Amino acid sequence: MGKQVTSEKTTKLFIPHPHAENCSIVGVLEQLEPYEPTQGRRIALILHGSLGHKDYLFQKRLALRLPMDSFRFDFRGNFETPGTLRLGGIEDDIQDLHIVVRYLVREYGYVIDTIIGHSRGSVVGIVWLSRYPKEEAGSVRGVVNVSGRYRLHKMYDQTNKPEIKAQLERQGYYEVKAVVARQPVSMKVTIQDHHEFASLDTSIVWDRFPAAIDVLTIHGLKDAVVPPYDAFIYAKILGARSPGTHNLAIVEEADHNFTGRSDEVVDTVLEWLDMLEHKTLKTGIWHTGVRHDIDQLPPKSSL
Repeated sequence: MGKQVTSEKTTKLFIPHPHAENCSIVGVLEQLEPYEPTQGRRIALILHGSLGHKDYLFQKRLALRLPMDSFRFDFRGNFETPGTLRLGGIEDDIQDLHIVVRYLVREYGYVIDTIIGHSRGSVVGIVWLSRYPKEEAGSVRGVVNVSGRYRLHKMYDQTNKPEIKAQLERQGYYEVKAVVARQPVSMKVTIQDHHEFASLDTSIVWDRFPAAIDVLTIHGLKDAVVPPYDAFIYAKILGARSPGTHNLAIVEEADHNFTGRSDEVVDTVLEWLDMLEHKTLKTGIWHTGVRHDIDQLPPKSSL
């Protein structure tokens, strides 16, 4: 079992990575009943996005309010998990998620119940579920997709910006800078990185995403990173399944990271999870924390 640093309800785990030398995936396990057996208990996984980490945006706040145990972790190359930070490493992220799942299931006996992802983390979770519909993934009841991208090729739009185009022509890469966990971080991005990123086939969601999983998609209309139209694509794909449902929550003033709106995201997720638990979900539109079925919307003439 990986090294642990434990407090009453929070355990920091270092999960050995079988495919990366001298690497352990670092994450935080939150437990509602830390002294009770974990065999057969349900757990939620919280997945961060590009240039993020396990405690940024709404992730930690949500973890501390969830009605079940949860685990949030840093993908390779992010914050506390060793590795190289790469735009093109999304297949590595999917592998990291699979390793985390197998560890929690085998070492703790957890049952993976819910996957909550932001941006890139949403894509990783959704594609992983589409590739592994049985075994560990077969227990998942719900997915929360916050600012998730469907059209990965749209990332090529970045390379058309004059300043980025100039860097690519001059040095073969452009540099993305950010502050992660209060530390400055820089990521070099090449055209090959874009090719690798865009090569991930999200279209498998149409045919291979499990039909019984309920999904909540939350997206801000002021998202300048992932076009809000991608949320409508997910609604089209996932809303056509049965018996699984899909709810689309569009937040008019929200940006990609839901800046200043973390509590709104948390409250929406908790309300949706309560409906998931009580099996009262129906495919529809979610608005200001209250779900409205499509057939309850005003007539087209009044919109």
